[in-house]
Amino acid sequence: MSKADQVIDRAADRIRDFADRAAAEGGLGAKLAEPLAEDAAFIRKLKPSLIAARARGEAPTDQPAGSGAPTGPTTPQLGSRPKNTKSSAGGPNPFLVVGAALVAGIVFAKLIDWRGHAHPRD
Repeated sequence: MSKADQVIDRAADRIRDFADRAAAEGGLGAKLAEPLAEDAAFIRKLKPSLIAARARGEAPTDQPAGSGAPTGPTTPQLGSRPKNTKSSAGGPNPFLVVGAALVAGIVFAKLIDWRGHAHPRD
């Protein structure tokens, strides 16, 4: 194995280690862990000796895309859900609030209009 192959192997190992740590931590890192693991497998395919072997026809070139080593999640994806203590977590129905505001606005407009007729400006 040449020195360039070793450098690429070390880079892929670092990316894979970072992906494993990110998956173990959870959160946003867990979402990015799988693509990083796929990137590490892809980087391993970019070794100069493998590229030269494929160019000479000695290495297989008919592998389907993404056919690297399958990676599974390192932690369970879904935990137990917390029990919802309230049946409704929101508040009043938004249509009820809009309807009440509309009715209140119409009543207020009628009141202003009625009081305006009491004092004409003629």
